[in-house]
Amino acid sequence: MTSHVKNTLVTTAAIAGALAATTLFNTTTVKADTTSSAPVTTTTSATKDTAIASAQAKVNSASAAVVSAQAAYGSASTAASDAAAKTAAASASAAATSSAVANAQAAADAAATAKSTADANLAKAQATAAETSRAQSVTSAAVVSAQSAVASASAKASDADSAVASAEAGQTVTANLMRSDDPTKQSAAAGFFAKQVTIKQDGSDYLITLTLSSGNGFIKSMTLNGEQPTTTTANGDTGTYTYKVSAAVLAKGSATLAFALQTPMGAMNQTALLDIDTTIFNGLLADKSDADAALTSAQAALSTAKTKAAKVAQVASSAASAATAAATVASDAAVVATSAATNLTSAQAANSTAQAALTSAQAAQSAADATLATAKSNLDSANAALTSAQAELKSAQNIVVVTPASSASSSASSATSSATNSASSAASSASSTDSSAASSASSTASSAGSAASSATNSAASAATATSNVASSALTTTVTSAVVATPATTKKATSSTPASSTTAKTLPQTGNENQSALVALGLAILTLGIYPMMKRKHA
Repeated sequence: MTSHVKNTLVTTAAIAGALAATTLFNTTTVKADTTSSAPVTTTTSATKDTAIASAQAKVNSASAAVVSAQAAYGSASTAASDAAAKTAAASASAAATSSAVANAQAAADAAATAKSTADANLAKAQATAAETSRAQSVTSAAVVSAQSAVASASAKASDADSAVASAEAGQTVTANLMRSDDPTKQSAAAGFFAKQVTIKQDGSDYLITLTLSSGNGFIKSMTLNGEQPTTTTANGDTGTYTYKVSAAVLAKGSATLAFALQTPMGAMNQTALLDIDTTIFNGLLADKSDADAALTSAQAALSTAKTKAAKVAQVASSAASAATAAATVASDAAVVATSAATNLTSAQAANSTAQAALTSAQAAQSAADATLATAKSNLDSANAALTSAQAELKSAQNIVVVTPASSASSSASSATSSATNSASSAASSASSTDSSAASSASSTASSAGSAASSATNSAASAATATSNVASSALTTTVTSAVVATPATTKKATSSTPASSTTAKTLPQTGNENQSALVALGLAILTLGIYPMMKRKHA
């Protein structure tokens, strides 16, 4: 069996099953004695059967359309629900990645700021370290220079001290006695004095010792610049006289020597100028003072230089340590900034992916919503069509049929023929549906199969009843109107003319033709399903 034939049989079975189900479960039983306010039309049985068959076909077609529309609506609803769930998940993911991007951006900005600050601090620390290093070099050189100055000043002070010490020990210098009234001429007393005098430093003053080589006995007293000698010695005609003079007198190089004499010629007083070569002593104390001051200054400068150098060295050491620490901080900040930038890039990529997924999900949801709206509209239209077909069927069922006794058999035959034509029309219509309708029909057939199976006995009875009606209704007449009532049925009443004593009276339900349709549907269903089941179990 080809696929086309299989689809045709499945479609035929579905229509037959739907026909049977609609006939069995959706058609209201009509009793002969039912009353209604609806208008009543009187016509022939064949016309009514044709109207019912046509209306029933419309109901069947509309029912199939409703089933198909309901399936499409259910599928669209599921798809829309799935799309909404996916959109919600994508939205949550996009929100999470957006938040992650914001956090990563904040972290990257903070890391970049920290790195910038660390780099600036490093540059400043390095500049400070370089400056303090140069200052340390300068102060170290100053210390060396100060040490050299101290060494030089110390040497000069030592020389000055040596000179003063030598002077303090006493030195012999040349001395001349010159006439006080004419310093260019030698005094007559010069012959009595030695040509050398001894000069010795005494604190800030000097001691000058004069030696008399002869004539000491003639001298009663002798002063130098009016000052008496500090000490004298006498040894016969010789003797020594020591005088204390200031550094100024010594620097001048001359002093007045006055004699009080007692000579054989009598007492007399004489003066002379003592001319001393004191150049050896000139500036000794001043040099020593200057040397000492220079040494003190050099030592002070050295101390200051050392103190400054120590401070600068400490600052330089701290600056170097700070530069090292700043370099470590800058390195760590660079690592953090790089990591934060990488995290930001990853977060941005993830967010881009999430945003794209959200856009796609939203588009899919929009499409699913549009499909759902279309399916809802189609379902509403199908339901409206079914309602209209059902109303038409009820109207057809409400037709009152007056059947002459002679035409009862032909009416039953006509009903069967009409039902067959309606089923054929429904099958033809179903066979022209598209693939989606075939799928819906297949589902309907599956459902209708169970209904048909459970209603087999009822359908068989209905078929038998239809046959009996056709054979025994020759003398039957209907005296009351037939009206379709969905909720209420009453016992049918009939009247038989008095002259027809042998005729049978049958209840008129208005469903005789429906019973024929049930039988036809079941037959078609059997023809469609049984070969398939046989092939399945073969």
